[in-house]
Amino acid sequence: MISTYRASEFEAMLHAQKKQSNQTSEAYQVAKEVIAEVQADGDRALAKYVEKFDGVVPDRYLVSEQEREQAWQQVDDQTIQALKNAAENIRAFHAKQIKQSKFMQDELDIVSGQLYRAIDKVGIYVPGGTACYPSSVLMNAIPAVLAGVEEVIMVTPARHGAEIAPILSVAADIAGVSSIYKIGGIQAVAALAYGTESIPSVDKIVGPGNAYVAAAKALVYGDVGIDMIAGPSEVAIIADQTANPAHVAADLIAQAEHDTNARAFLFTPSQQLIDETKVELSKQTERLPRAEIAVSALKANGALVMVEHLDDAFRLSNMLAPEHLEIQVDHALDYLKYVKHAGSVFLGHYTPESLGDYYAGPNHVLPTSGTAKFSSGLSVDDFVKKTTFLYYSKTALQNAAQDVITIAEEEQLAGHARAVSQRLMK
Repeated sequence: MISTYRASEFEAMLHAQKKQSNQTSEAYQVAKEVIAEVQADGDRALAKYVEKFDGVVPDRYLVSEQEREQAWQQVDDQTIQALKNAAENIRAFHAKQIKQSKFMQDELDIVSGQLYRAIDKVGIYVPGGTACYPSSVLMNAIPAVLAGVEEVIMVTPARHGAEIAPILSVAADIAGVSSIYKIGGIQAVAALAYGTESIPSVDKIVGPGNAYVAAAKALVYGDVGIDMIAGPSEVAIIADQTANPAHVAADLIAQAEHDTNARAFLFTPSQQLIDETKVELSKQTERLPRAEIAVSALKANGALVMVEHLDDAFRLSNMLAPEHLEIQVDHALDYLKYVKHAGSVFLGHYTPESLGDYYAGPNHVLPTSGTAKFSSGLSVDDFVKKTTFLYYSKTALQNAAQDVITIAEEEQLAGHARAVSQRLMK
């Protein structure tokens, strides 16, 4: 079901992998066509593609207040309370990320600083239809609301063209979403980016989606901001002989059941753990509702890697820069210092990735495909712009003038130098 490697073999495989340009993929070609039509024809293009991909065009895209109220009657109380508890944790975690504007003044009559200002309008994309992810609503909307975004607009595909999943509407209310539109796919991203008669444009688009949604986000970037271009979800587990193979297998499967492109890796110096994890993988996938998807992902993209020492495990993990990293060893907090590149880290034997996906507080929108080497998970910072400011008195400018003029002349930009010298003339 899943391949086993020695550390050197896995490292060689990582080096051998060649990244293909997404720009030539079918998803990008389709996205280009749809985006161009939505830009040109607005709602008419939306209706065309909603009917093509979803089957039925809703009477109106905007979810009414009545529909949002009715959704609360269709979700059981236990689920509602679970969402509220998760939202409280997410809100508490992200509230600590809020920054205040900085104001600095020195003795030479110079004032400088940095303003923190929220983005005006943000669009959040939430997968719908056959899949339903209320956790994505909470993770994307709550940091935006905390940052001070005035309008949070959510798009999600309708089921059978009629209504969105009630639980998504409830999650949107809990998170503070301003408005919800019954539309998904490339056409939804295009509508958020450029606006149509029915759907307002936004300044930034965040949220997960399939390859077509990811392609659309990449193509509209520059006209609007985006959070990231997400690839397949992934987990790496570093474990030693103290780890429970049933727990390790369960966490590998939890990642693999996302889709057939999901990636799941175990790095361990324990051959016994590898052998027992294999047995557990076979047992646990037998009774898994999404067994076919999980088995396919584990077979195509999974690996159990035997390392000599835990040092090797961390070296390979840092090369991989996984979206999720679990460290299943005793005294796991002592090993956090060895992590250089990872989207989010889960420490100890009782911290499954599922806690982070749904409940604990840290965001589950994370960098994938090695991008954790240079980027971070979604946070309040993603919904804030930083604007620097500067004030010089006449005396302060006189003190700096010659240095500025000298550098400007070295760069042969006489106009820059003159902008200073003109102010010093009597």
